Amino acid sequence: MNGIINVLKPPGMTSHDVIYFIRKTLNMKKVGHTGTLDPEAAGVLPVCVGKATKAVQYITEKRKRYITNIKFGLITETYDIYGAILEQKQIDVLDMNKLKNILPMFIGDIKQKPPIYSAIKIKGKKLYEYARKNETVEISERQVQIFDIKIVDMMK
Repeated sequence: MNGIINVLKPPGMTSHDVIYFIRKTLNMKKVGHTGTLDPEAAGVLPVCVGKATKAVQYITEKRKRYITNIKFGLITETYDIYGAILEQKQIDVLDMNKLKNILPMFIGDIKQKPPIYSAIKIKGKKLYEYARKNETVEISERQVQIFDIKIVDMMK
């Protein structure tokens, strides 16, 4: 079998878990994914099988689209909804005009320091593995490119 399978990775699985499952199910060794999703993230993970694994490097370089939910007024140790709450503030009214004016500041080439609870690798180890073991590691800023930011919906 050769081709690309778009897998909807659920929260709680690592990208490696998905690859392991597909290898076992299809009884194939040549299986690879096109970008790591954090374990608690849900999203489409393109998985290449057989001769299509040669395309992994080209797909990985492509632009990606993310859809996220934001809860204002909450800070957790992991920067997501799964971590212990460090600070919580009541947000009575969110000024949509201010938000719309601030968002363009994040478009273009920006510096980003990945959180310790991300799947980005440093010294061959995922950052969240350091975090789970309470180990410290130097995390450098990196340049990322944001092409567009849109508010899709707002819940009250």
